[in-house]
Amino acid sequence: MGKQLLKVVLIGDGGVGKTSLRNQFIHRRFTNAYKATIGADFITKEIELEDGKRVSLQIWDTAGQERFQSLGIAFYRGADACVLCYDVTNYLTFEHLAKWRREFLNQAGIGDSNPDFPFVLLGNKIDIDERVVSRRQARGFAQEHSIVTGAKVEMPCFEASAKDGIHVEDAFLYIAKTVRIPQMELDMVGNGSHGSSTRLDWDAESDKRKKSKGCC
Repeated sequence: MGKQLLKVVLIGDGGVGKTSLRNQFIHRRFTNAYKATIGADFITKEIELEDGKRVSLQIWDTAGQERFQSLGIAFYRGADACVLCYDVTNYLTFEHLAKWRREFLNQAGIGDSNPDFPFVLLGNKIDIDERVVSRRQARGFAQEHSIVTGAKVEMPCFEASAKDGIHVEDAFLYIAKTVRIPQMELDMVGNGSHGSSTRLDWDAESDKRKKSKGCC
């Protein structure tokens, strides 16, 4: 079977657990030692789906501190999907998601040209009994931003615990199963050219999994 490479960018405020989510997904480990990400870096993981298709996820972990946000244009370009990360115990991190989303679209050069660009909403730290962001609020954010852009499919939302490894895989597997590179872009890459950021071509069957146990 063929293999495709998808660039996935994690964005959100500093301290929400972007690095921990990626480490848990790729290495299945967690550390309490917090070290702020400087700039951005990526790690690639290959996944084999049920149909035998192999998908390589190039997962970019980006800095959440404001002083690094101007670097976004260098890291967001060419992204195939974006994961909006927040801390379910910190409402400000949820409140800032609209700004992160807007800045990503602008710096990635997408703007309003692609209403179906694949965003995934991911709330972390559900292992802590101090929730201040409800699942209903998360669904409301997803619905609002899907309607505003005129997207064909509502933004999926997930919740996870990087510490306990609960539902961490769900968001990344969802991307691997549903994001498709248009054939035109595949042809361009095959001819030695590189297209711009990939639009979303949803797989209807995969989208039915949106309401799985890890979803909001």
